[in-house]
Amino acid sequence: MGEQNPKQRLLNVLHQEVADRPPVVCIGGMMNAAIVDVMNTTGHTLPDAHFDENLMALLAQDVARYTGFENIAVPFCMTVEAELLGSEIDYGSLACEPKISKEAFSSVGNVSFPEFKGLPDTCRANTVIKAVRKLKDKRLDDPVIASITGPFTTAASWIDPITFIKEMRTNGLGAHRVLEHVTEVLVEFASELVRNGADVIALGDPTATGEILGPSHFKNFALPYLNELIDRIHKLGAPVIVHICGDIKPIEKQIMNIRGDAISTDAMVNLKALKEAYPDLTTMGNLSTYLLEFGNPEKITQVTRRLLHDGIDIISPACGLSTSTTLSNINALTGTVKKKSKK
Repeated sequence: MGEQNPKQRLLNVLHQEVADRPPVVCIGGMMNAAIVDVMNTTGHTLPDAHFDENLMALLAQDVARYTGFENIAVPFCMTVEAELLGSEIDYGSLACEPKISKEAFSSVGNVSFPEFKGLPDTCRANTVIKAVRKLKDKRLDDPVIASITGPFTTAASWIDPITFIKEMRTNGLGAHRVLEHVTEVLVEFASELVRNGADVIALGDPTATGEILGPSHFKNFALPYLNELIDRIHKLGAPVIVHICGDIKPIEKQIMNIRGDAISTDAMVNLKALKEAYPDLTTMGNLSTYLLEFGNPEKITQVTRRLLHDGIDIISPACGLSTSTTLSNINALTGTVKKKSKK
């Protein structure tokens, strides 16, 4: 087999077709690779790139060029969806990613549901959509991955998260209504991203962990809405990567019920064992982001080789990257994977 380009390689893996080697990617959103080293080198910086589609597209290309990740990823945070729904955002700085400073509602019982008439022209979601279009128009060999925050995490960013999780028990109907509304908003966002050229949609749902929800609430409150969003994206012709944070043991038996095309996991998960237990699962991950920040290139190379040896389908960081991660450490990860095709 000849060497494939990065887009063909990733799409082949997601469609469970033959690839020359595993792709090495970083999906954006919760897994933002716009590290300080890259921004200081190029002068394309955050927080400005959160608001300007031209700068967002340039920074996304910078990340791929300097880190060696085989994809272009936007946006650079997980607050776009919550802001769209009315939560207040602290946009951070060069070294600090945006965060939610105040949720729009304190309780499920307080939520108002205005009729959703599409994405406002001035929202950051539209900035991301325009950046995707600009990247697609460049006809790059790298796949464009658009990252979206999953339904449960978005709901817990719209409503005070501790209260929302408690109210699954005390106001289950209200929690479901919130999740239904959030899912419809996310479907609209995802649809526009695919229509404007996103090759892959990545869903990060870090609050929907087995540790936080347990198997019953994951099954009833997270899985149905995650799958509804996935199914609607699939109808548009795009594959979907799903990232689940934390220890998946409490929900491991439900992993195969997630209808995504690949499952990305945290560093604590034994992906080799997961792959052996569920041979049809396309696995992604899961090099520790703590190791990427504080380790050395030699150790990172060693762990990356182990992931390759274990047959992990897509190699990537396990979760959110620190903006202080060095390029030398990231290049140890990406370079090790790329050497595989040259053996």
